[in-house]
Parts: sequence; structure tokens; C-alpha cells
Amino acid sequence: MSDPVLVSYEIDRDEMRQRGKLGALVLHSRHDSRVTTVAAREAFRKKFEIEVDPNLELPEAERQRRAEYARKAYFQRLAMASAKARKARAHQAD
Repeated sequence: MSDPVLVSYEIDRDEMRQRGKLGALVLHSRHDSRVTTVAAREAFRKKFEIEVDPNLELPEAERQRRAEYARKAYFQRLAMASAKARKARAHQAD
């Protein structure tokens, strides 16, 4: 039996991005994104609950309340980082 031939394909970053976008468009054309992302959204929500109560000692309502604030803080940090990056790009353009 002969050894399999290994073929190497070099794909640049732009092509990889285009392929990923194409795959996402096909996926969303065939399936409801609310259904395909249920598990991911649940895991994202659960991440904050574990962050605020790793031992699951708080009552459910309190854990969810704190998790919601942790989620808001997460998005606030993203917004601040985005604003900082936009400001830096604006100064580079000057």
C-alpha cells in the first residue's frame, strides 16, 4: 500500500475571511439563527452566572441579578475599548 499524497493548500487571510462569510450566509439562508445560536447564547449567559457565583451558593434570583450587571459591565468595557481604538485611529489619520 502506498503512502497517501499530502497536498498543501495555501489560503491567504482574505480568502479565509471570504470563505467564512460565505459559509455564514449559507447557514443563515437555511436555518433560523435564533435556533442555531440557542446553545451559544445560553453558554454566554451562564458564563456570567459562574463568574459572580462560582460555587452556586446564591439564590437563583440574586445570581441572575448579579450576572446581568456583570454582563452589562462586560459590554461597557467593550464599548470603552472600541471608543479608545476609534480615537487612536482618528489621531493616526491626522
